Amino acid sequence: MFGRTGLRVSELVLGTMGFDDARDARRIIDAYADAGGNVLDTASAYGASETILGTVVDRRDRFVIGTKYTLSRDVADPNAAGNHRKNLVLSLEQSLRRLRTDYIDIYWVHVWDRRTPLEETMRALDDAVRAGKILHVGVSDAPAWVVSRANTLAQWRDWTPFAGLQVPYNLLMRDIERELLPMAEAFGMSVTTWAPLAGGKLSGGRSRRVDPDKLTDRDRAAAQAVREVADELRVRPAQVAIAWSRRKSAAVLPIIGASSVEQLTENVAAVDVVLPDDAVERLDSAVEFELGFPSDFIAECEASPFVFGDAAANLGA
Repeated sequence: MFGRTGLRVSELVLGTMGFDDARDARRIIDAYADAGGNVLDTASAYGASETILGTVVDRRDRFVIGTKYTLSRDVADPNAAGNHRKNLVLSLEQSLRRLRTDYIDIYWVHVWDRRTPLEETMRALDDAVRAGKILHVGVSDAPAWVVSRANTLAQWRDWTPFAGLQVPYNLLMRDIERELLPMAEAFGMSVTTWAPLAGGKLSGGRSRRVDPDKLTDRDRAAAQAVREVADELRVRPAQVAIAWSRRKSAAVLPIIGASSVEQLTENVAAVDVVLPDDAVERLDSAVEFELGFPSDFIAECEASPFVFGDAAANLGA
């Protein structure tokens, strides 16, 4: 399910940001659907992606289509960007035309806009839901306190809450484990995570996006750990990297990209990869990561008789 809604979604989301050719896109989407996938992720600012999807998606109601707004439609117009009502309305209408559809399954706020009141954004999104132009809403790239406040406002005022959170997450970028992931789990939100392969650093092969001379020791350590686990399990490194992100939380729905059917098929197979506990521990320890304050401090307090008495160790999670 997508968050606490009744919307059925697949375990992996197909990212379409890189789509620039309709024929290739159709083949990749067909292969994704044949494998059981049904969620297509795009955005108003992803070049020709929305237009291509509108051209090649024949079974529109078969798919859960998510698109985003916030980013500028016209850099010379100050009102052509942001999370305010005017940009939401005009961006939504533009996306509907490009996608050749009457509704968007999941409409995402692309990034937090500090200059627009949350009340305006949440009310405008709710109006679009009530008008039937969007079915569910999500938020991308925002602090945990902003998302929490937005959903609390929605609860108090009977508006549509955010059912999903979209953020970067991979072995090299685990920041969401500090605040965002626990917050999403507490609100029952799905977490669609982008860059599960860290821009190709964890894919195990040569990527045109990765300059070997610019890899850090940390990058190499993570990639080496992924390769070792992949060799032991006789799977591909990319599959291990994707499986690792899924193992960390049931809320996580990795967004996978693909430039070919072969690459799509390889990445989709990650849902069948089961990582043993010792493999997860080795991957976790391959690169340094600390939750930091207050998470680490609170964990220490929970086990301390000084804080919670002699029964602290027996209280459980």
